[in-house]
Amino acid sequence: MSIQLSALQAASHGLRADDLLPESLNQFLACATPVAWLQWAIEHPETLLIDHAQCEKKAASTAMSLLYRYVDQPLLLSKMSQLAREELLHFEQVISLMESRGVAYQHLTASRYAEGLRRHLRSNDPERLIDILIIGALIEARSCERFACLIPYLDEELAKFYRTLVKSEGRHFEDYLMLARQQTSNAIDDRIAFFVAREAELITSPDTAFRFHSGVPA
Repeated sequence: MSIQLSALQAASHGLRADDLLPESLNQFLACATPVAWLQWAIEHPETLLIDHAQCEKKAASTAMSLLYRYVDQPLLLSKMSQLAREELLHFEQVISLMESRGVAYQHLTASRYAEGLRRHLRSNDPERLIDILIIGALIEARSCERFACLIPYLDEELAKFYRTLVKSEGRHFEDYLMLARQQTSNAIDDRIAFFVAREAELITSPDTAFRFHSGVPA
């Protein structure tokens, strides 16, 4: 899993992988994944897989926590139940890939990404839930975009797997946004724009440790 930096720079115009991503997702995110992060990922394939596994496990945990907290919302319960099952399946698939490649699963410290978004959560519902769902949409959308960016530079087995994830993560992003809009009769576009801007800041600013959702290398 290697590529020359010059080739990455020449291909930088295609990092949004528009042919793989729904237009709604490209329009949702404020920026594409920087070339510097992609090179970082290719240089750390084991960390990429380990942190990817942790992201899938965390996504399932988030969905389960919403299931337990918001028991009076049938549509949310249905969507989060389905999402949790899919994320745990993805976790199992990543672990299987790691085992076949001799990559040991180990604990990694969390990136600043999710916490950098969650620090802006409002205190009371429904505003807090709206924020949580918007953040969920952003995490799923960014994951989807990064899978698509990585696909051209991966071996056949991993590229095929990531193509399947592009489809599912795209659905998750749309479900989160739909649920966020359902929480109020008021428009939430300004709140979405706020978090989209914060997300772009995290993605484009320097980071000291490589993770699946880290910024560019410091």
